[in-house]
Amino acid sequence: MPNILLLEDDADIRSGMEQNFKREGFGVCSFEMAKDALDHLAKSTEGRAGVDLVVLDLTLPDFDGLEVLREIRKSPILKSTPVMIVTARGEEIDRVLGLELGADDYVPKPFSSRELIARARALLRRAAFMEAAAPDAPAMLFFGPVSIDFEGYSARVEGQVIDLTRKEFELLAYLMRNPKRVLTRDKILNQVWGMDYLGESRTIDAHIRRLRFKLGRFSDLIETVVGVGYRLGSAD
Repeated sequence: MPNILLLEDDADIRSGMEQNFKREGFGVCSFEMAKDALDHLAKSTEGRAGVDLVVLDLTLPDFDGLEVLREIRKSPILKSTPVMIVTARGEEIDRVLGLELGADDYVPKPFSSRELIARARALLRRAAFMEAAAPDAPAMLFFGPVSIDFEGYSARVEGQVIDLTRKEFELLAYLMRNPKRVLTRDKILNQVWGMDYLGESRTIDAHIRRLRFKLGRFSDLIETVVGVGYRLGSAD
């Protein structure tokens, strides 16, 4: 049974979401205050409270939800845990910043319970798929100064480890499996987010920007093919 940590300050919305998740077979720990949720997540790092998915509101009484997201992504153990932002804050800057900080999906309020459950299941299925590596897949990939270690779930640039979220790691891995090939946004959504992903293609653009930033002076290895998608390395 997947375990969800739900952080939502509105009691009615929180209760409704909790009931819907439990009805669909999820385990749910729900919180109003960010401090309580972070304390619970700290137990996860000690092996005492498993969390498979975080559903996070941005507007909270004691913390900004983006700060909670930052704390999750700083944790060596929790940084690959899928995070779904659910909030009424619909401004473009909030959406993009949340994705750049490592959120895996963004659901604006109001939303239907069916959509929420479908998105949660899509994230959990994708996370499980990535953890079940194919037996004949290479343990490492290399492209110029960049390398990926699938067994260690780590990436390096010129031998130095770079700190990637789960989705950034999966995106880089997909690009490195297809060097010098133009990958459309639809292909990337299908392969990295899953064919049943319900989000927007702008999600990819936000993650690409964050990935380029982490590649540092080698950011130009990821080329934009205007109107189509992205490519790792030039065609020539």
